[in-house]
Amino acid sequence: MFIGLDLGTSGLKGILIDEAQRVLAEAAAPLTVSRPHDGWSEQAPADWIAAVEAVMDRLAARGLGAVRGIGLSGQMHGATLLDGGDRVLRPCILWNDTRAHAEAAALDVDPRFRRITGNIIFPGFTAPKVMWLASHEPALREKVATVLLPKDYLRLWLTGEKVSDMSDSAGTGWLDTGARAWSEVLLAATGLSPAAMPRLIEGSAVSGVLRTALAARWGLPAGVVVAGGGGDNAASGVGVGVVRAGEAFVSLGTSGVLFAANDGYRPDPATAIHTFCHALPDTWHQMGVILAATDALNWYARLVGADAAALTGELGRLQAPGKTAFLPYLGGERTPLNSAAVRGAFTGLEHATDRAAATRAVLEGVTFAVRDCRDALAVTGTRITRLLAVGGGSRSDYWLGAIATALEVPVEVPVAGDFGGAFGAARLALMAATGAGAEIATPPDIARVITPDPALAAAFDAGHARFRAARDAIAGLA
Repeated sequence: MFIGLDLGTSGLKGILIDEAQRVLAEAAAPLTVSRPHDGWSEQAPADWIAAVEAVMDRLAARGLGAVRGIGLSGQMHGATLLDGGDRVLRPCILWNDTRAHAEAAALDVDPRFRRITGNIIFPGFTAPKVMWLASHEPALREKVATVLLPKDYLRLWLTGEKVSDMSDSAGTGWLDTGARAWSEVLLAATGLSPAAMPRLIEGSAVSGVLRTALAARWGLPAGVVVAGGGGDNAASGVGVGVVRAGEAFVSLGTSGVLFAANDGYRPDPATAIHTFCHALPDTWHQMGVILAATDALNWYARLVGADAAALTGELGRLQAPGKTAFLPYLGGERTPLNSAAVRGAFTGLEHATDRAAATRAVLEGVTFAVRDCRDALAVTGTRITRLLAVGGGSRSDYWLGAIATALEVPVEVPVAGDFGGAFGAARLALMAATGAGAEIATPPDIARVITPDPALAAAFDAGHARFRAARDAIAGLA
């Protein structure tokens, strides 16, 4: 048996699978976020430990005597700061904390950062947060001996080892993403050295062994290995079987992600595409990220006083985009705009715009934002031949039909099940414990396939052109 632990922002999830990758048990524990100032987002690492204890206690009730490996997945970019005695110095500064926007901008104008990391340096990355500390909490910054990512702090507690994997580390702003190694040049530019960083391994490799006391507490055998694991999206890619070039998934959650696996390193920072290492050796991935997907639909549902599922359920068959368009930039946008200031809008409102037309415009707006991500990926040479849909928005066949038609690729919908970060982490644990490789990261069984509507292809092209024109006009007002 194998365990996957996924440290999210709102909770920690654990999943237990057998050798055939069947889910045997799962458990979750909630987490809260502290926002002491505008733009701040923090969590106490002690709360993560408490959540792991709660989840493992519940899984232990199932019986864990046959467990051979544990894998870790987690929220990326968080700055977990330790002193020389491995004591936590302050709450972790999370991925969605924007306080370091000035420091990120300063690092991003240094051409070495984009050249070596392959990415724009966003405020959410780890490196600018350490720079912020130097200016705003200098006494504490002087005490920093080690910087760990959130899931890797769990690893330290589980194994006593300071280790990270390539996929999570690619989001720090310090990794030479092509060479899959820490960049001494970039670390020095932020006042650090490699001694402050964890040892790097691949996500499917062994990072350490579960501490004896913890194994005894939960009834695990001696020698349970802990895999390198992965950042949340890379682990989800392993979980949903997107590990080979041409494969991709679109996640329609609160935010939206278009995630594509690559067998080579093809960065293009100017597109605002993330180019990171995948959680498997010699593999990379690219992500286009939009900040409001189902979040935009839920916002609109609250605005009109209706249930989001009811709004999408009353739409019927896929229609051509109308004159009314929606820009889903409710809290800024990542790909391709890289703007925290841009905001959303309805355009083309007319007397004929009823509730159904506005609902379609919201779904189309998110769809066209996903197409913008596809177009940004295409600039780097990435082509998508297989696309899976996950997340809450994938329950709407209307929405998936719009995405299939706009992107001109069939959209596959998995059967019900959890194929997220925890499942991917459990797969990485299986790899680490048995020596298996990418061949076990198979796609899930498919419940249905939503195909593009060729009769509406031209109309969706025209709708996307109107969307882009409105996008460019609105971006100029930010």
